[in-house]
Amino acid sequence: MKKALFILLDEFADWECAHLSSIINSNDEWTTKSVSVTDKVKSIGGMTLLVDSKLSEETYDFDVLILIGSNNWNIEDKTLFNFIEKAFELEKPIGAICGAVDYLAKNGFLNSYRHTGNSFYLWNEFKNYENANDFVETQAITDGNLVTANGTGELEFTEEVLRLINFDTLTNIDKKMFMIKNGFYEYCKKYGNPYN
Repeated sequence: MKKALFILLDEFADWECAHLSSIINSNDEWTTKSVSVTDKVKSIGGMTLLVDSKLSEETYDFDVLILIGSNNWNIEDKTLFNFIEKAFELEKPIGAICGAVDYLAKNGFLNSYRHTGNSFYLWNEFKNYENANDFVETQAITDGNLVTANGTGELEFTEEVLRLINFDTLTNIDKKMFMIKNGFYEYCKKYGNPYN
């Protein structure tokens, strides 16, 4: 069983993980797991979530690490930093969106990747960020084992992560994302009714 590990901090962005987690978890070969530095977190939408485990209890037996945006990625937590650093060292597939990308920039994790984010101008005071030349103004981008996205790119983020982990054929990923972006009836016009 393959595992997608979602790091959720307090005030996490519900919508940034909704499509990706539900798509991954609907596949019999995959499972999703929520982790955090605390036992429970509350989303920006006001939903309280008891996480599956604390980050301090986790190992590196996951197949993709997903860092979901939050209002609290300015966090100073050694366990969180060490876990993410080790995931990069192991060259694990990693996806980060919105505030989580800010965290990666602040801690120097983007210095050898082409990447995007909310705006690299927000990172001018980050002493460890040294790669503004590789910032790409786009919704989401993949470079090597890393997907980054800005805070309005949750659909593009979902698509890039699914491609990164070879979740399905490119055709099936394209079709799934077309339906999400354009709706059921536009999907039927283009691909036919999947229930007929």
